[in-house]
Amino acid sequence: MAITLLRHAALPEKYQNRYIGWSDISIDTKLFNHKKVALLQIQTFDIVYTSDLIRCTQTLETIGIQKYTTDIRLREVRFKDEIEGKNLDEIVKLPSYKSKYSEKKKRWHKYISYEHPTEFEARIKSFLEELPQDKEILICSHAGTLQKMMVFLGYAKNKIEYLEHIRVENARIK
Repeated sequence: MAITLLRHAALPEKYQNRYIGWSDISIDTKLFNHKKVALLQIQTFDIVYTSDLIRCTQTLETIGIQKYTTDIRLREVRFKDEIEGKNLDEIVKLPSYKSKYSEKKKRWHKYISYEHPTEFEARIKSFLEELPQDKEILICSHAGTLQKMMVFLGYAKNKIEYLEHIRVENARIK
């Protein structure tokens, strides 16, 4: 199985560098960089999966992919209401914020998210485990979800840019 992981296109600038989880926000088509996805437009995929949030489905449709399957498990982590839509500077000013939260990744995740880290991981892993073998697969999703997938596939990447795509040959879940 070969998997191509694609991060959705850029959001309007006012939403960039913010914690946007389950908010259903459209992409900014003026910021869409067609050169970044030129290879995807000529590649053939047996199956295309995407998060059900509009920023992912719009990305695929803008590329020219009309046939895809949505899956809620491909959503970004669900941020707490007080976190959703805020940037880091705003979060550290919240009354609930404590500096110890930023000291460890799991502690930070627990502070910002409704989903426990193990629940988020289980959601992503269950999706990956159900993928059909011997297929060429494209997955369009969100930065945090894709980063977790990369870990399960044996790769590590700290940041995935808008419209960045990463191909994993002979994908095996670890």
